[in-house]
Amino acid sequence: MSQDATTPTVAEHPNTKAVLRITIVAAFGGFLFGYDSAVINGAVSAIQEEFGVGDLQLGFAIASALLGAAAGAFFGGRVADALGRVPVMKIAAVLFLVSAIACGVVDSFGWLIFWRIVGGVGVGVASVIAPAYIAEVAPASVRGRLGSLQQMGIVLGIFIALAVDAWLAALAGGSTEPLWWGFEAWRWMFMAEAIPAVAYLIGSFTIPESPRYLVEDGRPDEARAVLANLQGSASAAERVRLIKLSLQTEHKPRLSDLRGSSAGLKPIVWVGIGLAALQQFVGINVIFYYSNVLWQSVGFTEADSFTITVITSVVNVAVTIVAIALVEKVGRRRLLLVGSTGMTLSLGTLAVLFATAEKVLVDGELSPVLGPIAGPLALVAANLFVVFFGVSWGPMMWVLLGEMFPNRIRGAALAVAGFVQWIANWLVTVTFPTLADFSLGLAYGLYAFFGLVSLIFTIKMVRETTGIELEDMQD
Repeated sequence: MSQDATTPTVAEHPNTKAVLRITIVAAFGGFLFGYDSAVINGAVSAIQEEFGVGDLQLGFAIASALLGAAAGAFFGGRVADALGRVPVMKIAAVLFLVSAIACGVVDSFGWLIFWRIVGGVGVGVASVIAPAYIAEVAPASVRGRLGSLQQMGIVLGIFIALAVDAWLAALAGGSTEPLWWGFEAWRWMFMAEAIPAVAYLIGSFTIPESPRYLVEDGRPDEARAVLANLQGSASAAERVRLIKLSLQTEHKPRLSDLRGSSAGLKPIVWVGIGLAALQQFVGINVIFYYSNVLWQSVGFTEADSFTITVITSVVNVAVTIVAIALVEKVGRRRLLLVGSTGMTLSLGTLAVLFATAEKVLVDGELSPVLGPIAGPLALVAANLFVVFFGVSWGPMMWVLLGEMFPNRIRGAALAVAGFVQWIANWLVTVTFPTLADFSLGLAYGLYAFFGLVSLIFTIKMVRETTGIELEDMQD
């Protein structure tokens, strides 16, 4: 991924206001990604009670959206190459909207899973389209910060979803209690997502198509106009020329393009797959999918668990702001190294605390209960884990996936990496209830192990991409 010395530097005069506006709209897909992923947190206990399902079925229901997300991520890039980035954002917004309303009115467990999968397809599409679009419209000098807005959207979506969950549960007197028009609070948690879904749909009608797609589609004049508005007219013509040059040796992305000199994949594709998988294997989404039932299981009340979860999501937002401020100064790779070290230590602490917790009989089963010292320590460790993740692997994985691949394979490589990311997310989510039932210490010990693997992986495999133009990314 070294910079090609033959490629001339293009002078940039970014229209900061215009670039920021369209980036925020694109990153709103990340907001819905975070909202849709986390909204089920407050409804977990209610769903289990409403439909009378066991831990394995519950885990599958929570993880079902991730199967749709994997499919959306895998095919979203191809559809975007055929239709354009913006039309695919509109499709994702409609999927979010339909899923939100349907999940709130379902009367069977099977239909709940189906509509969660539909929403998951929207999540998957948004997860690959937003970083690709942002990378294609952002000037190289601020691309890292703008790319980090995808993660900012995700963590804000998580925060708002958890805050709305807590508010609705408190308003109704519990997640299973009826609220407006006879619908229980947990149903309104899902239906509330319709509001940001409509906002995303409206916003997608106000932003321009990606200049790279316009050039590829034979519309260079439109691309030049977009770039002139975003980066200044002086650099627009040169940028269009460079995009044309990069496209001359390209064809529509194909999975076969990802093959290396041997039977395997190109090394850069393996790096993308590793980044995508390890971001999930450290168990971050256990915090945001299961934190309510997790804290209840070790002795906290439902109300306290909602409060703890919201506080954790606020921490997540705060550290993402820090990451955006540091990404161009510190660099992507260095932030990953710091994050991996901190995640390994904090997850290891959680593993020890849960493994050594006193077990008491609750509803006929032995369950760990954290004492007056271990309880606060676990809360601190969990939030430190979120801090180190939020300042590093949370935003940096999306930034790197959006910019690290050469132009000729970016679409196909993003599809594969996005698919792997969601499958890894699904594996962690669907296995946690069973792992937690067996041993919370084992579960968090496993996540700590992957934190250590992420550190070694970054040292050995990840290169810096700060300041390198997309047209200059190498295999």
